[in-house]
Amino acid sequence: MRKTKAAALLLAASLIPAPTQAGEADVIDVRVVKSVDSFRFDVTLRHDDEGWDHYANAWEVVAPDGTVLGVRTLFHPHVEEQPFTRSLSGVRIPPDVSEVTIRAQDSVHGLGGKEIIVKLPR
Repeated sequence: MRKTKAAALLLAASLIPAPTQAGEADVIDVRVVKSVDSFRFDVTLRHDDEGWDHYANAWEVVAPDGTVLGVRTLFHPHVEEQPFTRSLSGVRIPPDVSEVTIRAQDSVHGLGGKEIIVKLPR
C-alpha cells in the first residue's frame, strides 16, 4: 500500500507545471533607414524577461560573412514592455553588402531565437 501511495504522489507531482522560464530572445520586426553614409536599425524583440537574472540584453547587425557590424546593448530588463523596439544609428555597412541578419541574445542563453534577414535600402 505504501508503494502505491508513493507512486501516486510522484505521479501527481509530475503533473504540476514547472515555473515557466524565458526562452531565447526573438527578433520579430526590423525597420532600416539609410542616411548619407550609414544606416539606422529599429529592431523589435520579444522575450519573456524575468528580471535582472534573465532578460534580452542585446541585438546585433551581422554581415553575410559573420562580421558583426553593430551591436545595440540593452542595459535593463523589459518585463512589462513586450514586445519592445530599440534603435541603433550610425551603422556603417560596406557597399558590397546588400543584406544583413539581425539576431538577439539574452543573459542566460546568449545568441539564439528567431533571426531576421533584411535587404538594405541603397
